[in-house]
Amino acid sequence: MAKLSKTSIIGYGAGDAANNLAFTTATMFLLVYYTDVAGISAAAAGTLLLVVRVFDALADVFAGRIVDRTYSKRFGKFRPFLMFGSVPLLLLTVATFSVPQIGESGMLIYAYLTYAALGLAYSLVNIPYGSLAGAMTQVGTERAKLASARSIGAAVTGAGLGIFLAPHIVPGADLQTLFTIVTLCFVVVGTAMYFFTALTAKERVQRTVAHVTMRQSFRTLKSNKPLLLLCLSSFVFLTGMLALSTVQLYYLRDVLGAVSLYPLISLIQLALTFGLAAFMPKVVRAFGKKTAYIAGGAVMVIGGIVIMVAPQSMPAIGFTGLVVAYVGLVSVNMLVWALEADTVEYGEWKTGVRTEGITYALFSFTRKTGQAVGGALAAYALAWGGYSAGAATQSAHAEFGIRAATGLIPAVGALVAIAIMLLYPLTDKRHAQIVAEVAARRAANGEGAVIDPELSTAAFRAQRGPVPPPTE
Repeated sequence: MAKLSKTSIIGYGAGDAANNLAFTTATMFLLVYYTDVAGISAAAAGTLLLVVRVFDALADVFAGRIVDRTYSKRFGKFRPFLMFGSVPLLLLTVATFSVPQIGESGMLIYAYLTYAALGLAYSLVNIPYGSLAGAMTQVGTERAKLASARSIGAAVTGAGLGIFLAPHIVPGADLQTLFTIVTLCFVVVGTAMYFFTALTAKERVQRTVAHVTMRQSFRTLKSNKPLLLLCLSSFVFLTGMLALSTVQLYYLRDVLGAVSLYPLISLIQLALTFGLAAFMPKVVRAFGKKTAYIAGGAVMVIGGIVIMVAPQSMPAIGFTGLVVAYVGLVSVNMLVWALEADTVEYGEWKTGVRTEGITYALFSFTRKTGQAVGGALAAYALAWGGYSAGAATQSAHAEFGIRAATGLIPAVGALVAIAIMLLYPLTDKRHAQIVAEVAARRAANGEGAVIDPELSTAAFRAQRGPVPPPTE
């Protein structure tokens, strides 16, 4: 299997740019939209975010099972979902940011229904998209490139939202018209990007089982210790990350008094993503994905502490804390997708069945549960502090609540994520052994080679000796 072409890598990255037209818009602006535009209270909005995102996480498991049971000879296992699910997903983004003024109860019901439908549609597109990386290549450095590409795609979308949309979210602006126009544009742009991904990111890893049964799926999950540990670590890390991303607009606007810096932090995120994307494959080769993940988490802890204690009179310090936090956040998010893809081979090695769909679904389930908790904690912190929507200034207690959501929760989440990741057993060296063992089994069964020549079983065994049987 040759190295991935630049077109396929760029195409894969375009898919996450499209994903984040729905996802990042919701994480960055939906709480602000609910509180400042629709007029929903912060406490009610926090409960809504928690309930719907937990439902969204359960939808991931449902989507994973559908993916594992689906296979198209023409388009493969994953790309049909991108082609046929993109338009409904993007139209639901428009609906979610179009809450009608039909009374408090009516608005809440509408918000629950549209956001839940958006989450289900997102699962049916994002689960196959995320699973696609593991089916494109089994080489660690190539997977690192795909992980970097999707991080760049997400960062480009996030930066665009921060530069062009966030500065307009100020008291007195016609935000409903703004969100309607923006989300309608997303329908056109996002559909084009999804189809570009579907046409360029091809599945190349062979599989022995095209349609995976429920029993095979849960057998794989039950025996996959690295996946379970990665899921736990991601859960707590995402709790902190979503608290930060949900409230950073409030932090810049209401604590530092510098909402004009929002476009700058978006540009810095984009620059960090491009810089780390070029640098990360070298880090992976030198230290391994696990070590790099732990280091990124430690950097985020430092950034969160700075955010929490930075004096209001010195906004440059608080802003620096945001930048430091994002260095760690971007690093971890860039590595986590490659780590998840590695757990697919571990599951196949343990059970003999390759289950990208349910593996990614469980991973995404725990991440979205973390997002649900993080987003809810952020909203509850606003409510606890007594945040006053649309007010020119906030009370000291409200500012403290914003600081806690932006700095303290992310720092604690990253610290716990590091502690869990210290137990993670699947190093890059061990993963190479597992890939070689799987190839040897397939060759013995007459199924042909399925990995790159540089990872061939004969070459690997000549260098490292025999591979142990599948036991912990």
